[in-house]
Amino acid sequence: MATESTTAAFGFGEEESRRVEAIYLTPDIVAQRARVLAALGLQPGERVVDLGCGPGLLALEMAQRVGPEGEVQCIDASPSMVALASRRCGGQPGVQVRSGDVTALPYADGAFDAVVCVQVYEYVPEVDRALAEVHRVLRPGGRAVIVDTDWESCVWHSSDSARMRRVVETWDLHCPHPQLPRTLERRLRGAAFEVEQVDAIPIVNRRYDANTYSYGMIATLARFAGRRLGEDVANAWVEDLRALGEGGEYFFSLNRFVFVARK
Repeated sequence: MATESTTAAFGFGEEESRRVEAIYLTPDIVAQRARVLAALGLQPGERVVDLGCGPGLLALEMAQRVGPEGEVQCIDASPSMVALASRRCGGQPGVQVRSGDVTALPYADGAFDAVVCVQVYEYVPEVDRALAEVHRVLRPGGRAVIVDTDWESCVWHSSDSARMRRVVETWDLHCPHPQLPRTLERRLRGAAFEVEQVDAIPIVNRRYDANTYSYGMIATLARFAGRRLGEDVANAWVEDLRALGEGGEYFFSLNRFVFVARK
C-alpha cells in the first residue's frame, strides 16, 4: 500500500502501519481482497508481483494460490510495512519482500505472469512511468490488476454538511491523484495495455463500528484535517460521527475501482 509519497505524508512508522493493518483485516477489505484475487485468477506455478504490498495479507493469499512451484514478489516503500509483510509471509516458500519504488521496479523484463497494485498509484506523482514499468516486467499476454479510489465518491452522513465537505475536500490534498480512476483507462492504453474490464468495489458502512473500514479511517482523516483546518474542526467532526453512530444514524460509502488489463 505504501509508496514514497504515502510514507512522507503519513510517516508509516510502526503505529501507523499497525493501524493500516487493522483496517486491512476488517470485513470490508477482506471482501475487497477476494475481488482482487478473483480478478487475478492466479494458477499454480505462476509468478506474480505485489506493488505496494502493505502488511502482506494479499501476498499471503496469492502465495497459497500459486503454490510452492510459483513465486510471489513484493515491494513497499515503508520499512514498517516491509517488516510486517516479511513476518506474515516468512513461512511461505517462493515469497520475497523487499523495499522498492513502483516507478523503478527491481525486476527483469517479462519476469511475471501477473502484477497487482492496490491503493498505490493515486499516491504516485509519475503514474504513467509506473504503468510503463508494469508493462515492462510483464510477459507477453500477462495481466495487471489495479485498484484505486475516486475520493469524490465518498458519502459520509453528518449533521454539519458544510464541515463534512471541508473535511473530505481537504482529504483530497493527501495524494496527487484523488480521482485517478477517471483517467486510469486512458493511461493504461497509453502504456500499451488492453483494458479488459473495469468494475466498482463499493464500501458501505451503516454502523459506527470499530470493525469497519470507515471507522478505521476516521483518525487518519481527523489528523490530516486537523493540521489544515484546525484541531477544533477535526475534533467536532469526529464527535459528530460518534454521536450519529450512537443514535443509529451512521452512514458511509465509497467507491473503489478495479481495472484488469493485459499486455
